[in-house]
Amino acid sequence: MSDTASIGSAVIERLHQLGVRHIFGIPGDYVLTLYQLIERSPIQHVGTTREDCAGFAADAYARINGIGAACVTYCVGGLNTVNAIACAYAERSPVVLLTGSPGLSERTKMPYMHHMVREFSTQRDVFERMTVAAVSLDDPLTAEREMDRAFAALLRYRRPIYIEIPRDLVHTPLGTPLRPLCLNDEPSDPAALDEAIEEVRMMLASAKRPAILAGAEIGRFGLQDHLARLVEQLNVPIASTLLGKSIIREDHPLYVGVYGGLIARDEIQQFINDSDCLLILGSILSDMEGLDARSPLILEGRTVHATADRVAIKHHRYDTIRFEDFVRALSTYPFTRFSSRPLPDPFPIEHKPVEQEGNVTLYGLFRHLDGVLDARTRIVADVGESLFAAADLHVHRRFEFLSPAYYTSMGFAVPAAVGAAFADPSVRSIVLVGDGAFQMTGTELATAVRYRQFPIVIVLNNRGYSTEREILEGPFNDIHDWHYDRICDVIGGGCGMRIRTQDEFERGLAAALADQNSLYVLNVLLDPADRSPGMVRLAHRLAKRLATDRP
Repeated sequence: MSDTASIGSAVIERLHQLGVRHIFGIPGDYVLTLYQLIERSPIQHVGTTREDCAGFAADAYARINGIGAACVTYCVGGLNTVNAIACAYAERSPVVLLTGSPGLSERTKMPYMHHMVREFSTQRDVFERMTVAAVSLDDPLTAEREMDRAFAALLRYRRPIYIEIPRDLVHTPLGTPLRPLCLNDEPSDPAALDEAIEEVRMMLASAKRPAILAGAEIGRFGLQDHLARLVEQLNVPIASTLLGKSIIREDHPLYVGVYGGLIARDEIQQFINDSDCLLILGSILSDMEGLDARSPLILEGRTVHATADRVAIKHHRYDTIRFEDFVRALSTYPFTRFSSRPLPDPFPIEHKPVEQEGNVTLYGLFRHLDGVLDARTRIVADVGESLFAAADLHVHRRFEFLSPAYYTSMGFAVPAAVGAAFADPSVRSIVLVGDGAFQMTGTELATAVRYRQFPIVIVLNNRGYSTEREILEGPFNDIHDWHYDRICDVIGGGCGMRIRTQDEFERGLAAALADQNSLYVLNVLLDPADRSPGMVRLAHRLAKRLATDRP
């Protein structure tokens, strides 16, 4: 970087320094000069068909790469990304949203400009509510400090940030030469960290049935190896949240399965609830993630709960301890090893017959899919049956399961598969998506074709919104049936198949897996009344909750 770095080039250089190699988005007149700088940089621009898809792609990219970025124009582009950035915030994904705005000189001459909503600051005001830092680089004297403050917040909390550059300042030189990146991280208080570890040691020393519940933040902070070391040193069972599924190898002998307040199998739920000391690492408390504040584990002080927001042991907090420092310290402390004890099977064991020539069912589809997954495949699951049936899949590679499992936004999976393929092209995505979610963002497969990506997309076509049907049936849950397999004709690439029977599904999936150089869309025709065990568990628990809420 030269001594004459501009505001725009400095931001792009910082992105590259932090690991961004691809940036997703759609151009517009307020960011065209930024796009020109991106084209001249080592970062590749990836054009998407919609701004929200750019956000979902950047989110998935960030979950794998450690940081992701999207660049969109002012308001009409930026506000289209709101849902995707909200998902990234809720699920702790470090995404940079880079955008433009009207030039400062233009604002004095014209109080209203195209794309503007209410005030010039409206877009930034919106994103202040769903990012950990929202800055407008409108002063060359403070631009470097402001952008580095935002990047520091992204790395501290692993959540999105918003950076806006007025278009007439993109090429404006900084007030001083660009300095090396300095994040000024505050380290953990050593005395407080030692005290916290000692308190954990005392809890474990008096425990008979300890367990670990791991969430997605373990992956966001790159702490998977530390988690595995802690599990093996203690020799205690570990469950994951649905959002954290595959945070540890699912063939690990101490892994007991997915735990979650709405979708967990009863035996997993009971096993974890019976713990007398539960280490909750990297998971928020929510109805989808597992425990809530009313859990006896919480109320009786049987938990150690550590996230990027705080470290809490029993009923008090350590506010001067960093999450990553706490997990690393746990993984290296010489705790006493526990004796092995019987564990529930992490995956349901069913052996119902499947008729090859009969209509394809969720049971037959997912049983067969589970048998063909390997270390070269990644599951990207949308919400509904795509997610809740996939909760029982045996994912072979560590952290190769992507889904919006807490925020549960429809339309995530297809654009997320695009982002994931750029982050790690060595693994092929198998996309599980319902017909309703596919109608929202499925045409983003055009981007996959454009950039020669070859996902296998399984559309679970039950002609409606299955989760809502199971909770409360009504015609509002029906959707128009598309010929999803013909999308390949529209986007100019790939192979589409219409699947009616189990045999057709198995042969179609085998053909797709064997062909590494083509995108596949399998339009799987399902009975609208077909349900997976995970969906039934979730829907019944939700219905019970709704019944208690009614007057």
